[in-house]
Amino acid sequence: MTAHDVRYEPPVTVERRDGPHGEVVLRRRGAVLEIIANGCFLMDTSDGRSERLLVDAALAALPAGRRDPAVLIGGLGVGFSLARAAEQPRWGRITVVERERAVIDWHRTGPLAAVSRAALADPRTEVVHADLVALVRTPPPGAVFDALCLDIDNGPGWTVTEDNGGLYSPAGLAACRELLAPGGVLAVWSARPSEDFDTALRNAGFEGVRTEEIAVARGVPDVVHLALRAA
Repeated sequence: MTAHDVRYEPPVTVERRDGPHGEVVLRRRGAVLEIIANGCFLMDTSDGRSERLLVDAALAALPAGRRDPAVLIGGLGVGFSLARAAEQPRWGRITVVERERAVIDWHRTGPLAAVSRAALADPRTEVVHADLVALVRTPPPGAVFDALCLDIDNGPGWTVTEDNGGLYSPAGLAACRELLAPGGVLAVWSARPSEDFDTALRNAGFEGVRTEEIAVARGVPDVVHLALRAA
């Protein structure tokens, strides 16, 4: 969710809303759309490689024989992860959890529809307006997924709001593990590598913990942390 190499142009505010978690803003900088939450840059439409990797790596980590796997995407964002999942016929159910009503609206009827229109029309897709942290801790009865692809912060150590930190705590990771089917995969996007988070995943009972990186124009690479629930 870090900014990529975009030619500088003054940003223009498309819409600004106040919600239960603070202010969220959609800005346009030239041809690029940006989402800002409480003054913190989240993501933009300039690249999207690491957001697509989040889904690609999770799918590749699943056993080849698993049919119609269900994926939960945490954070709609600018829509790259959802669009990627909908492009892949192997996925069965695609559930997206987004806590900001404004972000959902910008995809359904606003400028971000250009990214997600086809994915939202896909019959496999369901968009849930909810706080991901709360949903993971208290999931609907019977909820289980083959993959959790989480991208709601700039990383486990760089959260958008303080309460998001609970997702990466021992209790939060244990809840993620319980939401996965045996052999399921947890994929977590981060703006920087974190050996401490890899250790936390192992301590939470995950197996096969590893990271995949995507180089960015400047600074450290974006990272997807991957971990498996024991089969």
